[in-house]
Amino acid sequence: MASPTTRVLALLELLQNFDELSGSELARRLQVDERTLRRYVTKLQGLGIPVQSDRGRYGAYRLTPGFKLPPLMFSDDEALAMSLGLLFAAGLGLEGSETGARSAQSKLERVMPQGLRAKLRALSATMQLDLSQPVAPVQSAALLELSAAAHVRHRVWLQYCAANGAASEREFDCYGLAWRGGRWYAVGYCHLRNGLRSFRLDRIQAVAPRPQSFAAPADFDAVRHLALGLATLPRAQAVRVLLKTDMATARAELFAAIGLLVPMGDAVLLHSQVDDLAWYARQLARLSFDFEVLELLALQQEIRNVAVRLFRLGSRYEVKPLGSA
Repeated sequence: MASPTTRVLALLELLQNFDELSGSELARRLQVDERTLRRYVTKLQGLGIPVQSDRGRYGAYRLTPGFKLPPLMFSDDEALAMSLGLLFAAGLGLEGSETGARSAQSKLERVMPQGLRAKLRALSATMQLDLSQPVAPVQSAALLELSAAAHVRHRVWLQYCAANGAASEREFDCYGLAWRGGRWYAVGYCHLRNGLRSFRLDRIQAVAPRPQSFAAPADFDAVRHLALGLATLPRAQAVRVLLKTDMATARAELFAAIGLLVPMGDAVLLHSQVDDLAWYARQLARLSFDFEVLELLALQQEIRNVAVRLFRLGSRYEVKPLGSA
């Protein structure tokens, strides 16, 4: 049976993990009666930890908002998750994130048991992230302002600089934020253009809150909207390719921005907008499954060009029967 001290520490951990819990729920989780629970709360308060409580049958317990606790208690799995998160955060292009992540990791390691600290230091020293695509630096203030506005559903004012250098101002309802291809994007409703738009955060020059509120679409997926938007941008050529595979395999072998995937019986139809047909033909040539170009004839010729080149390269090598020296 757990000792009273262990249960007091377990009570503290529960209060850290939840905004508030009822007395009956806390007592159930700690496997004690409510009178004993009140004694444990009194012990925490005696240690200077401000536990608030509501009286009555449905009273609840919570920690005072903003109270800074001593070093928190983490399991090995929790500490690993935090360390991995900090390593990823350092490479996501936020202003000051690399320095902040290193500082946070050092603080985390200082309060860890020696064995776990050694394991996480080894992880930090040996793990590398493939961030080969360029990461555009973003001011963390813009990210925090937009995420806060999206969370409470309040409109913002944006000052934005487009790719061609043109500056504009607009009212914007931010539905969500997404990180894709080395860049941060804000996705939502633009009142200047009267439609859904995505904005690169590294091009946002200023953000200011507005008092107006808005209602976002239910279950809006910023990453999916961004992927579809990039895949359907108007380009020089429109192509359709029938992929003779299932949807899961198609998604696994093709990156989302290449086009729109639509189920078609036991195959998948790929709609794309393309500027460089030779590049597109090379993307198709690497697929592990068969495909048929439905549109356009110029793409069929580019695929033949790829096949001729590979045949010419392959003919340089002598093919020996299996088992021969």
